[in-house]
Amino acid sequence: MADNPYKLVNEQEGLSETLGVVSGTQGPHAVDVRKLYRDTGVLTYDPGFMSTASCESRITYIDGEAGILEYRGYPIEQLAEQSTYLEVAYLLLYGDLPNRTQLQKFEQLIVYHTMLNETLKNFYDGFHHDAHPMAIMVGVVGSLSAFYHDSLDINDPKHREISAHRLFAKMPTIAAASYKHNISEPIIYPRNELSYCANFLHMMFSTPCEPYEVNPIAEKAINLLFILHADHEQNASTSTVRLAGSSQANPFACIAAGIASLWGPAHGGANEAVLDMLTEIGDVSHIDKYIAKAKDKKDKFRLMGFGHRVYKNFDPRAGILREVCKEVLEKLADNDSPLFELALRLEEIALNDDYFIQRKLYPNVDFYSGIIYRALGIPNNMFTVMFAIGRTIGWVAHWMEMMNDPEQKIGRPRQIYKGSPRREYIPIDKR
Repeated sequence: MADNPYKLVNEQEGLSETLGVVSGTQGPHAVDVRKLYRDTGVLTYDPGFMSTASCESRITYIDGEAGILEYRGYPIEQLAEQSTYLEVAYLLLYGDLPNRTQLQKFEQLIVYHTMLNETLKNFYDGFHHDAHPMAIMVGVVGSLSAFYHDSLDINDPKHREISAHRLFAKMPTIAAASYKHNISEPIIYPRNELSYCANFLHMMFSTPCEPYEVNPIAEKAINLLFILHADHEQNASTSTVRLAGSSQANPFACIAAGIASLWGPAHGGANEAVLDMLTEIGDVSHIDKYIAKAKDKKDKFRLMGFGHRVYKNFDPRAGILREVCKEVLEKLADNDSPLFELALRLEEIALNDDYFIQRKLYPNVDFYSGIIYRALGIPNNMFTVMFAIGRTIGWVAHWMEMMNDPEQKIGRPRQIYKGSPRREYIPIDKR
């Protein structure tokens, strides 16, 4: 608690309430309003929860003004350069970086859980052949509680851990199978000798007809993308997971709810929207026209992949991806592709145009990730799925943290009612 509480004064009714302050290790203080309604009958009003802290957490810290992102206190730049996604997953789940023995044991556990129950293949057959992979993901992940109900006691810490491992391990398998169903190819089984990221690429792109070799550049890029997407504090999908979990729903249902929230174009679908935008612009020769449209407040066109709701500085993840993007484009992409030339030209303009600089509309993580995914041969409708794979460990970590929180309560936001006042029912023959 901070030493300087706030006082709320209701001048009309002559009432006042002293409000405590909650402080974290970093970041702004929070006014404690938990007893406000009980003591005063007054609610707080905060659409979009822009000024509301819904929980205490020890997982991720963001300073949007300074462009800082830290997992468990470790700067994202250091983790991206030196760590692996499995090591970051362990850090998010357990709170500290693992030693070599702990990491090896964790990797073995995850490999052990990558297989899906064979009956789940029949579940995929129930989806239309061209169903969006995110629609399949929501359904399949939600159904896991029907296949893995042996460890669903959320009050048992061991059961929670087993479910966490299963969700994290099986998400790439589920995602790749969703893609294979979408393109009418056979579902590919995981291979235990491959790394987490290499295994995903194997399940995505191999077929029973011929051998498939994972490109190390692609594996490195996927590993980095998953690290950068692993968690991002109380975003819409993570908050959805926490809200669903507050009702004591099983973890598979909670993560399915998070996937549904992520699907929105304002959240996880942003990188898909970037590629749609580039396709609409079409050619470098059209850039000036579309830049003018973006600057025109009356025009509905918006440059996707620029700016961020939290970061008012350069998104630290975007700075990291920018270099990887160049490497991937140089070594894997068709450099004659007008789409990539167009993207690089847009980036150049955004970093040098006063209009974008003054409004702090820097390219964000979605701008670069979509370009990288396209260069790796991943289709647009899988972009949000890729986000979901990387973010699963963050969702699971927050769910685990919430379940261990003694102050956790079922979420129940209030509202400001603006409907009709009380009125009497009128029989239908008198209306």
